[in-house]
Amino acid sequence: MDFQDIGIMIVAGGRSLRMGRDKRFLELDGCSMLERLLKKTAAIPFRERYLCGAAESAELSALCSAYGFTFVADSRSAAGPLEGIRSGLAHLQTDYALAVSCDMPLLSYDLLRALLTAANGELAIIPVVGGRRQPLAGIYHRQILPVMEAALSRGDNKIGLVIEQVPHKFVELADSDAFFNVNTPADFRLVQGRLLNAQRPVPLLTISAPQSNTGKTTFIERLIPRLKAQGLRVGVVKGDCHGYDVDEEGKDSWRFRQAGAAGVAVVSPQGYFIQQQTETRANLVDIAGRLADVDVVLIESRNHGTMPKLSLWRGLGELLVDEDTVAVFSSGEHGEIPVRQYDIDDIAGAAKLVQFLCAPSGKDIEGKGAFQ
Repeated sequence: MDFQDIGIMIVAGGRSLRMGRDKRFLELDGCSMLERLLKKTAAIPFRERYLCGAAESAELSALCSAYGFTFVADSRSAAGPLEGIRSGLAHLQTDYALAVSCDMPLLSYDLLRALLTAANGELAIIPVVGGRRQPLAGIYHRQILPVMEAALSRGDNKIGLVIEQVPHKFVELADSDAFFNVNTPADFRLVQGRLLNAQRPVPLLTISAPQSNTGKTTFIERLIPRLKAQGLRVGVVKGDCHGYDVDEEGKDSWRFRQAGAAGVAVVSPQGYFIQQQTETRANLVDIAGRLADVDVVLIESRNHGTMPKLSLWRGLGELLVDEDTVAVFSSGEHGEIPVRQYDIDDIAGAAKLVQFLCAPSGKDIEGKGAFQ
């Protein structure tokens, strides 16, 4: 069995209560999160394609027309994703269909091929990643439809209970971020940062704070060994408003600068440095791009970094949470803010976060991590 033998059901009928707005139309890479998934799905030769939503709209109809989907409306309101799967299966002509939630922008269909080879007559084949079942990336046989309808008639909307009532199989898959769900504004910030880094030659991450003496340098010093243990080569770019001088008086490089050279490079068997005089502050992101043989660059800067940004706070100044901030590491709680919050000493958490945000280009879909 292969993808051309089965149907696909994109389940997109949720109410987005935790997001606070319709997450289907949040923009990623110039198009909505839903359109991004439909475009990815259209490249796979599924025999049938269904978009299962709460109610049809002009916007959903246009997307279905553009990418070759049939829209199927829910018959029951507020019945959860189980109703979306049921509505799709009610129209299915093939035996099996893959059900996929619309809020997994990192999903890789290649990762799900293992479900196809594992199917042996079961009515549900469900991936398990890092110990967590993923029913909204599972394969269902249309013979499961009566069991789903009976459950919904009783007001029981839990997919897991339906699966347990029928012949099923759980398939262990590699630990992966492909199943990351975007449910909250904080989740969306993380995915934005990750996809932005996937477009860069080398991923970048800013460490920022509202005032000096917050501990940015110490934070980075503690973070680097953790990242090295993960096999990452780390570069660091530091912004400094006080100026600097790496030359030692009397050295050749110092003498060249004294003679009027605007830039000096010193190359040795162990490495090199370039000291370049500029009329204005150089862009830190541009400088980060010049670092060679690194897997990730950490930028230490209060005002001149870029997304994704980790904001540190240790009681000095006002907490900095701008549109580039994806997480806060702090010595206190800050109530409702649209990013994830960590203790400022949670370096293990920071390392895991960096691993998610800086998945190498080409591995942004299938990078190891299962970060949720």
